[in-house]
Amino acid sequence: MSLLFPAYNNKKIVSQEQLEEEYAKNKKSLEVLLIHVEKELCQDVNQQVALFYEELPNIYDSLLKDAEAIEKGDPAARGIEEVMRSYPGFYAISIFRIAHQLFVQNIPYIPRILTELAHSKTGIDIHPGATIGEYFFIDHGTGIVIGETTLIGNHVKVYQGVTLGALSVKKEMAETKRHPTIEDGAVIYAGATILGGRTIIGENTVIGGNTWITESIEPNTLVYHQPEIIKKKQS
Repeated sequence: MSLLFPAYNNKKIVSQEQLEEEYAKNKKSLEVLLIHVEKELCQDVNQQVALFYEELPNIYDSLLKDAEAIEKGDPAARGIEEVMRSYPGFYAISIFRIAHQLFVQNIPYIPRILTELAHSKTGIDIHPGATIGEYFFIDHGTGIVIGETTLIGNHVKVYQGVTLGALSVKKEMAETKRHPTIEDGAVIYAGATILGGRTIIGENTVIGGNTWITESIEPNTLVYHQPEIIKKKQS
């Protein structure tokens, strides 16, 4: 994070030389980390490190878009730097995108350790195997769960307490798609639970708070739960 966003750790990088020093230091740290799982890697450590850093510019571009989505989508945001420095949603998404690349490279343990670190700090639990598109917006975030085989499109907004989970946790389903697909532009409000690998939330659909969904919803649909509210004057 300090390499991608120096302001994140109050670092000032004002020259190419400083940037190269930070890059070399960061790269060495990843090499040391991967040595701990070297016996389980499908490629040697140097190849894995090189592959990760080839993808780092793409990760950076994605995170800039995520920060932009949060800044534009939250009236309380006072700028991109505030989002990057203080928003738990941006922190969780950042760690996820880094961990996801390591997951794609079939690196064991470390991707899950990273996302669990973000989980412990933010209450946002995103499995590194999930696939998440551009301009992803998490607001507040506490209690969000996004499962391993979830597919999320572009410009999706997710609020606190949302679960994108599986209908079954049977071990024999480990290699199947167990979690829902959320298409472009969908908004999922607080406390909604969406379950099942065949469940597709269509594009530009709005899922209201505290809903329980186990079947697909067509695009451009508003789904909400309408509880009965009883009012009584106190005697």
